[in-house]
Amino acid sequence: MDRSRRGAEPILLVEDKDSLRTMLRHALEGQGYAVVEARDEAEARAALGQSLPAVVLSDLRLPDGDGFGVLRAAKDADPDLPVIVMTAYGSIQDAVAAMKDGALDFLAKPVDPEHLLFMVERALAQRRLLSEYNLLKEEAAKRRGMPAIIGESAVIRQTLQSVQRAAGSDTTVLLEGESGTGKELFARALHALSDRVAAPFVAINCAAIPETLLEAELFGYEKGAFTGAAQRKPGRFELAQRGTLFLDEVGELPMPLQAKILRAIETKRFERLGGTSTIQVDIRLVAATNRGLRQAVANRQFREDLYFRLSVFPVTIPPLRDRPEDIPLLARHFVEKTCTDMGRKPMALSERAMEVLSSHPWPGNVRELQNALERAVILTEGDTIHPGHLSLQANAVQAPVEDPWASLNLDGTLAEVTARITSEAERRKILRAVRDAGGDKGRAADSLQIGFKALLAKIRDLGIEPDLRN
Repeated sequence: MDRSRRGAEPILLVEDKDSLRTMLRHALEGQGYAVVEARDEAEARAALGQSLPAVVLSDLRLPDGDGFGVLRAAKDADPDLPVIVMTAYGSIQDAVAAMKDGALDFLAKPVDPEHLLFMVERALAQRRLLSEYNLLKEEAAKRRGMPAIIGESAVIRQTLQSVQRAAGSDTTVLLEGESGTGKELFARALHALSDRVAAPFVAINCAAIPETLLEAELFGYEKGAFTGAAQRKPGRFELAQRGTLFLDEVGELPMPLQAKILRAIETKRFERLGGTSTIQVDIRLVAATNRGLRQAVANRQFREDLYFRLSVFPVTIPPLRDRPEDIPLLARHFVEKTCTDMGRKPMALSERAMEVLSSHPWPGNVRELQNALERAVILTEGDTIHPGHLSLQANAVQAPVEDPWASLNLDGTLAEVTARITSEAERRKILRAVRDAGGDKGRAADSLQIGFKALLAKIRDLGIEPDLRN
């Protein structure tokens, strides 16, 4: 074998028996492979955390943990990382189970060094082919117009990696994130990286269409289905045939429509409004939400079965405040794009302007940043954008939104908690009413829509007379 083909990435060898581990290491090093050794699952996980190997070779039976744990750790580090498991002849069932969990192949003990080297070489060849395929797919996506996602932060790289993993399958993806984080951009990237890139990407904002029209927009309608239906109209499910359907703000779907959408997702069949023919589609579904769907399920505002169907592969899009190192890159990109779109000469951002941008909390996320810079380009007469053009307060700090219930004392029985909270609410309301009335308790009673004597009784019972004099 040609040793010049060996890469710098080592082979992780996980085996607790020193004699066997030494023999296997010598066989691999004899063919030019670098080897990192581990005796149990803990050492294997530590090795995976330090550097990513080219192949993992692990015994299934280990004194601390097992080969299944090593397999899971390897796949967490890189889903495409090839893992070969070793097992005693009588435990072939375990090896088959490992392959179902993602192992590439298995070796029965006693291990034949020649067979081991053959399997390692085959695993490396498969890894090279997969890497080349992914590169070609990314290049094809760029040529077909994959949207540019700007950012070099660790969180954005991790998000992009999740999108790339999801793109290789037809799994339903749920993009979760605050408004303005660019969920549709990531949905388009997922489509562009998928095998469906040549087919349509169809998007619909579930919050922007009235409830009475949303079903017709999604599933289409036949002529005469309702007043104004002068001709047949295909819905978004049909328009996305063989492509990707993007349901933006899916958390705003009305409950009656959720059941029909669930059925369409599961069966890939539906009927147009007013129609009797069943239409079959082949689509990939991507959904997005800026609200907590888990909480919506708990509040019975969203169907639990639909939630689980949508969130097969959840991806969280980070807010801009969690990726501040990307702000300068995004800012320069938006300035350059806006100048090009407006036919203006290129502009620069002053150092102070960049400091202001980097210190702003950006509650509206990337969309707010883009809008601010478009406005700045319009306001700037010269070739440099200064803080005054940004209409932002330097070093603005947005106080975190706190849950008002978090500070409440919920100890005791339900009756005790209810009485305590009700009493505090009455106390605060009466104090505000009396102060708004300038101390006139008669006017305060009128605004509270209670009798004057009732107000005096509550003031006495709640013990707030001293507070009224402050």
